[in-house]
Amino acid sequence: MALKTVDASLLKRMFLTGAKNLESQKEIINELNVFPVPDGDTGTNMTLTIMSAVKEISQMPDGSMQSVSKAISSGSLKGARGNSGVILSQLFRGFCKGIKGCEELNVQIAAEAFDKAVDTAYKAVMKPKEGTILTVARAGAEAAAEIADYTEDVEEFLDKVIERMQIALDNTPELLPVLKEAGVVDSGGTGLLSVMRGARLGLSGEDIDPESLMNRTGESSAKKAGGARSDEISTADIKFGYCTEFIILLEKDFTAKEETDFKTFLASIGDSIVCVADEDVVKVHVHTNDPGLAIQKALTYGQLSRMKIDNMREEHRELVVEGDAKAEAKEAPKAPAAPAKEMGFIAVSVGEGMNEIFRGLGVDYVIEGGQTMNPSTEDMLKAIDQVNAKNIFILPNNGNVILAATQAKALTEDKNIIVIPSKTAPQGISAMVGFLADSDVETNEQMMTEALGAVKSGEITYAVRDTVFEGLEIKSGDIMGIADKGILNVGSEVSDVTVELAGKLIDDESGLVSIYYGADATEKDAEEIASRIAEQNPDVDVEVHFGGQPVYYYLLSVE
Repeated sequence: MALKTVDASLLKRMFLTGAKNLESQKEIINELNVFPVPDGDTGTNMTLTIMSAVKEISQMPDGSMQSVSKAISSGSLKGARGNSGVILSQLFRGFCKGIKGCEELNVQIAAEAFDKAVDTAYKAVMKPKEGTILTVARAGAEAAAEIADYTEDVEEFLDKVIERMQIALDNTPELLPVLKEAGVVDSGGTGLLSVMRGARLGLSGEDIDPESLMNRTGESSAKKAGGARSDEISTADIKFGYCTEFIILLEKDFTAKEETDFKTFLASIGDSIVCVADEDVVKVHVHTNDPGLAIQKALTYGQLSRMKIDNMREEHRELVVEGDAKAEAKEAPKAPAAPAKEMGFIAVSVGEGMNEIFRGLGVDYVIEGGQTMNPSTEDMLKAIDQVNAKNIFILPNNGNVILAATQAKALTEDKNIIVIPSKTAPQGISAMVGFLADSDVETNEQMMTEALGAVKSGEITYAVRDTVFEGLEIKSGDIMGIADKGILNVGSEVSDVTVELAGKLIDDESGLVSIYYGADATEKDAEEIASRIAEQNPDVDVEVHFGGQPVYYYLLSVE
């Protein structure tokens, strides 16, 4: 007998199995990112987004359609991370709007909800691109409208929609040349299709408890939410400052001897070592003062995934301050809130040095994150709540964070939020320099936005896989110079690639080059690079600053 309707209980089950399937595929989705950088995180962002909704579902007061749809919509909105996560949340939001007031769904209602989902998502993106998750979603909505006219069977309906979405996904390389050159389909579209296929399993009877689903990602979520636990960090001096974690996706045999040799190497550069090999993957954890050495050694065995580098000294200071504050709170009255002011600032940043630079420029609240971990919409909302200002400027400092900031703006009613669309930290710094304390909000928005165009940004990192990008043949482990428009140069030496990239960014109008050295670089090496750049460009001033950012050896700013 054909299934003609979906009630709240079945919709909840379909959503949970969709989330489960996405979570199981997230690393495969991460690997589809066009840029072979060590922070390709589409799968991670989409998974964290949907898991936020799973958490909401687990706390529902009842099992009505209204409660299920509200949990899906609000949970994904608050947890949205990165462009792909924000778009996914908007698809959920639009779908839930489309089923508002319904106690059961049939194919006609579902088709209308799919259309509403796509319309909502397209409106959320300033410049929609075809060949992306949006294209795959639209193909599903168009198919839904057609199929609903000739069948009432929900299972047949969903099968046909998924089939059409798969065809659209397979065609994404024809719409985006960069996908075709890299030999991959769109990662966001793949994530969306994973959700749909998982939902189909739920429709067929597969079931999962939301608590068990959250436990699958609970460890990483807990670490992000709470940082390092106080029982893991001694109050004594910390010998090795960076907690470094990653997974090696093995590309050759990893024998018992190689495992022993790798553990011995890790022991020579740090402590608190965990190295667990399981067939084709190796999970690694080490406390070290030079994460780059561990990463470079690991790259000789294969590609890296789930990379995470935390500055434990900084976290320890925050924990001590927090602990002292809690102890004193029992005896002392609560400190008064910061005085209200007309304009405040929030910046997304990573790295001790970069954070201090933004604070020194007047930023009230720094959200830790960016390339290596995109902040969620909820992170933005919490930051907004902490800044006591009528008008708040947000500097995302990453192209993949702008949508989350924009979504937070839409969800804020009691403060005026201005998102300055900075895509890099140097752009954010330039925007803060462009702020004029004596001018009004509108003038400052214009000045800060214009300042973004006055700086050219560069990043130096390593490739995590073999690929071809705009004619450049890139091998895993190569050093890459990345600018605003993509990968500009590739080489084997960090210093050479950095100098060459600076040369490509400098023109006749350039007067200043700023070098921000990261956690895996030294001031001495940065100064030597600065000397080489200055020697090749005698009319340009070159400055060196400590950034402390992970993964990226150097950030460049050319003005």
